[in-house]
Amino acid sequence: MRITPSILNADFTDLAHEIQRIPGADAIHVDVMDNHFVPNLTIGLPVVECLRKATDQFLDIHLMIEDPDRWGPAYAQAGAESVTFHLEAAHAPVRLARELRAHGARASMALKPATPIEPYAEMLDEVDMVLLMTVEPGFGGQKFLDLVVPKIRRTRELIGDRPIWLQVDGGVSAETIGRCAEAGADTFVAGSAVYNAPDPDAMVQQLRETAVASCHH
Repeated sequence: MRITPSILNADFTDLAHEIQRIPGADAIHVDVMDNHFVPNLTIGLPVVECLRKATDQFLDIHLMIEDPDRWGPAYAQAGAESVTFHLEAAHAPVRLARELRAHGARASMALKPATPIEPYAEMLDEVDMVLLMTVEPGFGGQKFLDLVVPKIRRTRELIGDRPIWLQVDGGVSAETIGRCAEAGADTFVAGSAVYNAPDPDAMVQQLRETAVASCHH
């Protein structure tokens, strides 16, 4: 069970310190938004390059951008351990996944809540992780969408015994993480739940323990 806190809800004026507040995290989830694919503008490659210099923690980059085929490989080249692109935005997802892997990163594909997994079953051998959005992408602090839970189950069944991580992102908290883990997720993005807590690192541990206790697969 991996907890990958999103820095979307952290203090952008001091990200290096904010990352140091969660030493128990399995990765740092970095939301890159371009104000085109999603209605929000966050950070881009220069900030990720600075984060790479500031921390040795696993950088989990989530590209919520148009044309990830063009921009995605640069994040792998910058030293990110994992780069996630949206299937709704990628023009040639197989080629992009292979290019990310060629640059030494784990390749990951993301789906919005209403995008079904079944048409992309053949893509599973090309990726190291599947990210299922459990809110509409764009902003932190949103309410978890229960309608995605059956899709988590179906995705876990399609993955089978492949060593692919199944990540959920959006509205993940102590109240919702159990449902996701029980359905088959093993990697959890939590933003506001972690950074709004009095002790963010203690919340990371609490979320992990709750997920493990709920996991029956």
